[in-house]
Amino acid sequence: MYIREARSQDADDLTRLLDQLGYEGSDAFIQNRIQLLTQHPDAGILVCEDEEKVVGFLAYQFFVQFGLMGEFCRISYFCVDKYFRGRGIGKSLEGELEKRAASRKCDRIEVHCSSGRLRAHPFYTKTGYKESPRYLIKYLISDPSFILPSE
Repeated sequence: MYIREARSQDADDLTRLLDQLGYEGSDAFIQNRIQLLTQHPDAGILVCEDEEKVVGFLAYQFFVQFGLMGEFCRISYFCVDKYFRGRGIGKSLEGELEKRAASRKCDRIEVHCSSGRLRAHPFYTKTGYKESPRYLIKYLISDPSFILPSE
């Protein structure tokens, strides 16, 4: 297994993993999203590959802070294939992101993990994340269930 940047050829595997997170229907736009994120200087997608199959991914973005010197990094989507969990893949992906964030002088990595994703919470705690309970959202569309994953 090894970690690398996502490529457009990973679209089917990434769609399959997004489906496991409850984001069905991403196949209609996933090629565009891969291109946007992999070409953006402040974003990316890391994948873990096993025998030419993507078994995990982590999408991230870097943000310039206004009131502090450094940047911060946010994990936007993170999934390890349900058949490959418990093998250190998530830890490896998160570790690679931590190296990248440190090289950009980030002072932290953030992740917003739904209260419904109870099995993911121990992973984040174990890898050093602390709970920051206040997170507010203002939806700009009338039906937010359209953009929220099914749980």
